[in-house]
Amino acid sequence: MQVARLHGPTDIRIADEPEPPPPAPGEVTLQIKTVGLCGSDLHMYETGRIGYTVASQPFVLGHEFMGEVAAVGEEALDGEHQPLRIGQRVAVEPAVPCWRCELCESGHPNLCPHHYFYGLFPEDGALRERMNVSARNCFPLPDSLSDEVGPLLETLGVAIHTVDLSKLRIGATVSVLGAGPVGLLITRLAVLAGASQVFAFDKFDWRLRVADAWGATYAYNVDDCDPADVVMDLTGGRGVDVAIEAAWSDHSVQQAAEMARYGGRLVLVGIPPDDKLQLQHSVARRKGLTIIMSRRMKHTYPRAIQLATSGRVKLEELVSHRFDLSQTAQAYASNAAYERGINKVILRVG
Repeated sequence: MQVARLHGPTDIRIADEPEPPPPAPGEVTLQIKTVGLCGSDLHMYETGRIGYTVASQPFVLGHEFMGEVAAVGEEALDGEHQPLRIGQRVAVEPAVPCWRCELCESGHPNLCPHHYFYGLFPEDGALRERMNVSARNCFPLPDSLSDEVGPLLETLGVAIHTVDLSKLRIGATVSVLGAGPVGLLITRLAVLAGASQVFAFDKFDWRLRVADAWGATYAYNVDDCDPADVVMDLTGGRGVDVAIEAAWSDHSVQQAAEMARYGGRLVLVGIPPDDKLQLQHSVARRKGLTIIMSRRMKHTYPRAIQLATSGRVKLEELVSHRFDLSQTAQAYASNAAYERGINKVILRVG
């Protein structure tokens, strides 16, 4: 089968590799259909690392994905505890927790210290034609959702978890720094949750146009303004109730803190390239900010599917570029260069 493997920074190669073995109990074999390209994938693609995880040998990227069930192991129950069957289309939650530790049993599988994660070294991801996955991580897709939308349910799940952590209240004010796919979905969810004002910031105008179409009250290009000054001016010096950083977590973290009100909440979603948090202590301390680090998602797939099928979140509008598996290197290079118009890249595997 065809596999796209990362051999080092910016070095993706297509090769023929052996088929996966028959699925073990609790597993299914998927014929991969589509894979989304995530900002965290770009970290690994460009530098060979993300945080303190370093790829010491070639591996396969791709953690946002869907596929068709090609083979079923014994006791293969999906995320809703229903039997999976051959031919079903499913989206996959990429983090596989142990389900037995203290954190899993207390309802926080996204924090499981014993988990593995498809597409994060050393676990191979979905940029290959077929793979075995945990059945419990599979969620059947309704016919109304296309193959292209399937991988974006993971992206939406991350956004839902972020808004959950923000404890957003009806009538609250919100700022979102970064209007990539996650930031745009957070913006849309904040609107749906009843925020009275939603500020969206990014450096690419085509992303800001989506934010505006999805209900942002204000959408500003960070190259044309100081985001904190804009927020403080438009809120009469008060700041926002919730400031969400969904960019690259560099100086944007400080900007988010500066635009949060006294006693506000600062939610950090982005991953910094240098694995360092840049934040002026006195700003956060004097404001008494509650600082929340958002990691992946938990218990969000059913809600993500419901939102996508209802039409209240139009995931298909995020997809801007499509590539075949053989063009994986080109897809990553295009996204890393932020070619004009890029929002979400989908790789068509099946």
